Amino acid sequence: MEPPTISPAVARRYLTIRHRLAPPRDLPGEPASILTILERIGSLQFDPIDVTGRNHDLVLASRIRDYRRAMTDDLLYRDRVVYETYNKGLSIVPTAELPWYRSTWDLHRAAHEGGAFDEHAPLVAELLARIRSDGPLSPTDLEPRPAIDWYWRPTNQVRAILEALAEAGILGIRRRDGNRRVYDLVERLFPAELLAERRPLEAQRRHRLLSRYRGHGLLGTTGAAEVMGGGTGTAADRRVTLAGLLADGSLVAVRVDGLRGERWLPTADLPLLEQAHQEVAEGRPPGGREAGVAFLAPLDPLVWDRDLLARLFDFDYRWEVYVPAAKRRWGYYVLPILAGDRLVGRIEPRADRSTGTLRILGLWWEPGFEPLAERGFVAAFAEALDAHRGFTGMRRIALPRTVRHRELTAEVRRRIA
Repeated sequence: MEPPTISPAVARRYLTIRHRLAPPRDLPGEPASILTILERIGSLQFDPIDVTGRNHDLVLASRIRDYRRAMTDDLLYRDRVVYETYNKGLSIVPTAELPWYRSTWDLHRAAHEGGAFDEHAPLVAELLARIRSDGPLSPTDLEPRPAIDWYWRPTNQVRAILEALAEAGILGIRRRDGNRRVYDLVERLFPAELLAERRPLEAQRRHRLLSRYRGHGLLGTTGAAEVMGGGTGTAADRRVTLAGLLADGSLVAVRVDGLRGERWLPTADLPLLEQAHQEVAEGRPPGGREAGVAFLAPLDPLVWDRDLLARLFDFDYRWEVYVPAAKRRWGYYVLPILAGDRLVGRIEPRADRSTGTLRILGLWWEPGFEPLAERGFVAAFAEALDAHRGFTGMRRIALPRTVRHRELTAEVRRRIA
């Protein structure tokens, strides 16, 4: 049977609703809201760069009212109901799902046992003995040893071997002191029965692939290398797994008018798709509420598929943090601005902790978008700025002083004051 075709407007509305951005920051400011989001999107990509908040914190701050990073840190390192593992890059997933992510540990352990663990056996034994006798250990707790070749750059042996032991599931992260990882034995971090539970490799691949579709909500075949890789097997494996997810009713196929190929959404999202249909048909705003503004994280699941972003939202986004400064089009850490179900611009915020100031280094609007002429936008933008100020813990906001932004910044200052 031919899959149903939806309009681009319905597709945009559906994605906004299912990502809990209709309106933004609508979930209460409590740890339970983090678990609510994980229940919807499966995992949160963890990136340690902290210019204006770490990636996973930015994802949560756009959806949770008065979100603070300590909420997630407590769930990770105190309550341990979520943990760090590799899914789509380093990610935060529910601890209860650990058996479905064990293949990462198993593959790394097999690789290191034939490599780094053998080559540096005395250091492996020394580190494990010290952790067993003295407790958690960070790379800076020992005198550095000569650097060794490690992934993309030479690295201190202690740090490299601690990382290898964590990749192999022998150690886990007890806590982070800033970006410094403090390691402990996994048996001290997770229940024994959970560590003993095993799932077939095919089941683990299925769980991971489904997490990608849960994460985005409308993935097709684009962006496969970046989005789909990481524990899901080869492209051939993914085709078999996808066929199984469609056969067992976990996913359903749709087409978007004007876009080539099929896309797949979680079957549980069908009521959200119907809500999107009704809202667009009746001319109502997203979620039936006054449209809000959110600043999206660079690795927010809504922006995973950059090709779809360009074709569906007419928004060309590239995260330029790894682009040489001279070649950047926008800036080092620039975030898309979502208004309702449209991507209308970009913002470059930076938390200046030395002065307690949230500095807006850059602000760019998409062609044809006039913020002052858009009904309700200035108020919603000012609210988003103030929410971001509170999230970063800054006391004040410094807006651009350029002539082209003068009228807007004056109005925003008035509203925030």
